[in-house]
Amino acid sequence: MDEYALYHVKAGGGTAESAVPRTQRDSNLELYRILSMLLIVAHHYVVNSGLMAADGPIYANPLSWRSLFLLLLGAWGKTGINCFVMITGYFMCKSNITAKKFAKLVGEWLFYKYLIHAIFWITGYEPFTLKTAVLGIVPFTQIGSGFTSCFMLFFLAIPFLNVLVQHLSEKQHLYLLALTGFIYIFFGTAHRVTMNYVSWFMVLYFIASYIRLYPKKLFENTKLWGWLTVASFVLSALSVLSATWLGMKLGRNLSYFFVQDSNTFLAVTNGVFSFLFVKNLKMPYSKFINSVAASTFGVLCIHAHSDTMRQWLWRDTLNNVGMYASPYMPLHAICSVLGVFIICNAIDHLRIRFLEKPFFLWWDKHWSRLSEQFQRKESILLKKIGAKE
Repeated sequence: MDEYALYHVKAGGGTAESAVPRTQRDSNLELYRILSMLLIVAHHYVVNSGLMAADGPIYANPLSWRSLFLLLLGAWGKTGINCFVMITGYFMCKSNITAKKFAKLVGEWLFYKYLIHAIFWITGYEPFTLKTAVLGIVPFTQIGSGFTSCFMLFFLAIPFLNVLVQHLSEKQHLYLLALTGFIYIFFGTAHRVTMNYVSWFMVLYFIASYIRLYPKKLFENTKLWGWLTVASFVLSALSVLSATWLGMKLGRNLSYFFVQDSNTFLAVTNGVFSFLFVKNLKMPYSKFINSVAASTFGVLCIHAHSDTMRQWLWRDTLNNVGMYASPYMPLHAICSVLGVFIICNAIDHLRIRFLEKPFFLWWDKHWSRLSEQFQRKESILLKKIGAKE
């Protein structure tokens, strides 16, 4: 597969640079990123709307065709997260993070965080209280879960992770995969230990960086990974159906037991197998696909902004629960997922055109001076504490 020039990993977030002209970029992983985000939006349609609540319609009648359709539609959100982070690890293990790359990512995230909170306060949809003000202003409110905040912190760790993986032997890298896989995947599947997303993203980075740093014929076997992808997704779907049946017998909501989080075995195999399959696909450059993919992180920042956004979008505006009994429910679900993706993507394109591009034109003019000032202050501080640069 051709390398990307100025490759955007937003959603994973980030950018990897290579010597190949920008117009020669392949679009296979860009399309993969779009499909992954659609899986995440579909997951949110089901789990963030009240459909799966204890008093929701799915739990009331879990084996009806409506419930099974929705459960299968929303089963792939954690797979989508794994796909996004693996794209990042694959490209960033041979790239450098710059202040500009990180500023683009953080700027996009904070822009939507503050803007959407302000809109809800101004319209009165969300009451303005001290608690909501603090939660709306403070960038990080928790780092145990939640994709965007955890990804920001993981992204900052990438330069140090690069030093690690680039100085490991292949044998050491394999042992690292075995150790972290045992801790996160085995215990996460068999024993449901509490997981931290920041460190889990590092595990995915180790997997993706091994694929990138140690190319093998096995990794290039498109047919093999295609069949394994199909098998993994089919097994995941069967697990949802069987766990739903078992949950009904036990009076518990077990539908997503085997794909409940990103480090469960099937969510991992879905992500790794499909990544290896798509990575090998020969797909010509598509300006449209790459343009749409560049705003997938914006789709996540907007539609998964907060509990208030989830209430407004899925419950009040789209009324997912109310549409459950409608004969048009499958059409409503599919159109809602596509509509949310398209509208959020269009909004982010406007942000890029009218805010991001002008700001970074200014950045490029002044960054050299600002960087020199920072480096001088950094050198002074290091000397004061006796640290070597």
